[in-house]
Amino acid sequence: MADVTTTQVIANGPRNLIVRLTDVSDGTGLSAVKIVDAQSPAFAVRGQVPGVHLKLVRIVYDVHDMAVRLQWDGTEPVDLVTLSGFGHLDFRRFQGIPNPRAAGATGSILLSTIGAAANATFTIDLEMIKGVPQF
Repeated sequence: MADVTTTQVIANGPRNLIVRLTDVSDGTGLSAVKIVDAQSPAFAVRGQVPGVHLKLVRIVYDVHDMAVRLQWDGTEPVDLVTLSGFGHLDFRRFQGIPNPRAAGATGSILLSTIGAAANATFTIDLEMIKGVPQF
């Protein structure tokens, strides 16, 4: 058996991207799963993918019986945030958390679980700005 994870795109406009993630763990957990692919043509604006222009502006989360680690994808992933319990983090005041553009950066976001027990769950909403230059 494996974790049952779903990714749902709530909004995918020319500026904003909102993704809802859910998981019910079997106790094995997740490791560096790409949950937002900033290189995906599905998120393109006028043929240009968000890539490293993607910014995280808000997180609403509900995590039970484990912790969730989010990282920016790259040659060496860069920590973004670790979540447990429930709450929200709002970064809109300073226009969001930009990709650090480290070596091999793609703009994508990875998710790993920490200490997942059987039947541990999470629901996470990620609100992002694509940041694709508009001409």
